[in-house]
Amino acid sequence: MTTLDRAPDSGIRVIIVGTGFAGLTAAIECHRKGHSVLVLESFPELKLLGDIISFGPNSARIFQRWPGIDEKLDAISHKSEGILLKNFKGETLVKQTWGEEARIFGRKYDGHRGEIHQIVYQHALDSGIDIRLGHKVVDYFETDTEAGVIANGARFVGDLVLAADGVRSKGRTIVLGHEDKPKASGYAVYRTWFDSGKLAKDPDLDFLFKGEEHHSAWLGPDVHFIAATLNDGKDFSWVCTHKDDADVEESWQAHAPLSDARKCLEGWDPIIHKILDETPDPVIDWKLVYRDPLPTWVSPKRRIALIGDAAHPFLPTSIQGASQAMEDGATIAVCLVKSGKPHVQDALAAFESLRYERVRAAQKTGETTRDAWHKADWETVKKNPDSMKLKRDGWLLNFDAEVYAEENYAATVALLGDKAAARDFNLPKTAEIST
Repeated sequence: MTTLDRAPDSGIRVIIVGTGFAGLTAAIECHRKGHSVLVLESFPELKLLGDIISFGPNSARIFQRWPGIDEKLDAISHKSEGILLKNFKGETLVKQTWGEEARIFGRKYDGHRGEIHQIVYQHALDSGIDIRLGHKVVDYFETDTEAGVIANGARFVGDLVLAADGVRSKGRTIVLGHEDKPKASGYAVYRTWFDSGKLAKDPDLDFLFKGEEHHSAWLGPDVHFIAATLNDGKDFSWVCTHKDDADVEESWQAHAPLSDARKCLEGWDPIIHKILDETPDPVIDWKLVYRDPLPTWVSPKRRIALIGDAAHPFLPTSIQGASQAMEDGATIAVCLVKSGKPHVQDALAAFESLRYERVRAAQKTGETTRDAWHKADWETVKKNPDSMKLKRDGWLLNFDAEVYAEENYAATVALLGDKAAARDFNLPKTAEIST
């Protein structure tokens, strides 16, 4: 199948809840593969929310299969050649560049979340996908032969449902069999995006605006601060990850006074405080929600699957949350092609098997980076500054979710069948095939 083609109609009806990157990718990929798609979103309109977001080469491959999207993303992407790593006192540790990574793994995209989301959302609409805003899903249901949701007092029924409704997903209740509330991770992020006009005039901040767009990170005990110039230096974005044990029951994203960020960064590099001096007040206070690893992402009757943040929230330090959400969408679309309408339940089981351990490993990279940055022994770091570099491993970045699913679906279904048969015959645990 070429990039411009849509596969013949598969007869499979897919309902997707949520229009984040997981939901939209699943919608676009399922549509490309010939499945019928209905997307329900609770918000009555979509706004350009958020600030900087990153997509690695592994998700860039997915974008590049959608006609015209590479060119549109390239026009708004952050184009720094690397990231300058400093300690909290402002001493330069090392500069990590992206050139070799791009040569080996392919390009990546960094930019404003809202702008990138708008491009993807519009592509879904232009593809003819049925997206209904203002439809708040209040419940999920499934039988052996179908699944659906209830929204706005109506029942919507398909062959399967993909719950892409984020960390507060109602789909988790039917998948797990009990309500699973989010809890604080112990960290939060102050974040903002604003016009850099005044900052660009300060000679002490000249290094942020010279040459290409810039990216710097300051690392310290239990805190890190990352700043970037974007859109040829016209815009400025910073994020500050810090300790925070606030309750996330009611709201995990709110505003905080700029003074809270100042307290958090007290005693840090004066350059940071110059940046804060020109930062609009207030800033976003984004609580990092934590979920214990789920035992499964798939419902008991295998007609409903959790994808994206609904299944696996990521720490920002992984730089993979959005990319892994997109991989979910690309993978499930292939699995449904391979299964066909009569065996949708096999497709959902295979999807989980193909994704589960990869996602767990990718999540772990966020914890590893955060701990390396927040708990550094600075004397040791001075001897080996490269230890502070972001890990950019081939297994994670040099990966194509669509190709992987195409090549491994049949073997995965066979393996799952063998394991089910072993359980049916009450064979001892050691007789099961290990994955």
